[in-house]
Amino acid sequence: MNLHIFQNQQELNEAGAGIITSLVQMQPKAVLGLATGGTPVGIYEELVKAYEKGRVSFKQVTTFNLDEYVGLPVDHPESYHAYMQQHLFAHIDLPADSAHIPNGNAADLEAECERFNQLLDDAKQIDLQILGLGHNGHIGFNEPDDSLISGTHRVELKEETREANARYFDSIQDVPTHALTMGVGTILKAKTILLIVRGADKAEIVHRALTGPITTEVPATLLQTHPHLVVLLDAEAGRLFE
Repeated sequence: MNLHIFQNQQELNEAGAGIITSLVQMQPKAVLGLATGGTPVGIYEELVKAYEKGRVSFKQVTTFNLDEYVGLPVDHPESYHAYMQQHLFAHIDLPADSAHIPNGNAADLEAECERFNQLLDDAKQIDLQILGLGHNGHIGFNEPDDSLISGTHRVELKEETREANARYFDSIQDVPTHALTMGVGTILKAKTILLIVRGADKAEIVHRALTGPITTEVPATLLQTHPHLVVLLDAEAGRLFE
């Protein structure tokens, strides 16, 4: 595990974007696993800046998003399709057909999960998977459970997850109850995992995830088994490591 703690958000954002940019510069056909939420926004902003300065091109890159809400229209501002357009895709040269996000509005969600798994199989391996961390230790939308599913699947969101995401909606009633998510098995197959965690409210869970017993009740603890895990923390999230 390669762990870095940053004293300000800009340094963290630049470090995260630098890792991604360097990879794409060396491997123009890189396969990237992308995350959403508040955590990676600043990193995506830095990637856009790097693209605009001509330092990197995404023309040959392939991307896979971790997850998407079930039943939320694609054009809803809180859908992850809309998020990715707003924060990254609309500002870089990534071809639209090279960006893959699960379709939470598919008529047959099981078939959609199978389709997404096949796309991942065809891509062989994700070169770099970006991850945030949920308050209950979830990665992607893989919630704590007695066992975890390896491939893409439909998941019922825990109440604490919906409450955490309610800040993006008018009320918790508007937060979808289900999502499609890449499975933990797929996440762990990535060559490199880039875990990014910010804020004092995540300090205890990130410390537990990286130093505590490995258990499916805290899915992020499984990251301890990965041979190439890079962790970027702000000072508040990393306070228990100092």
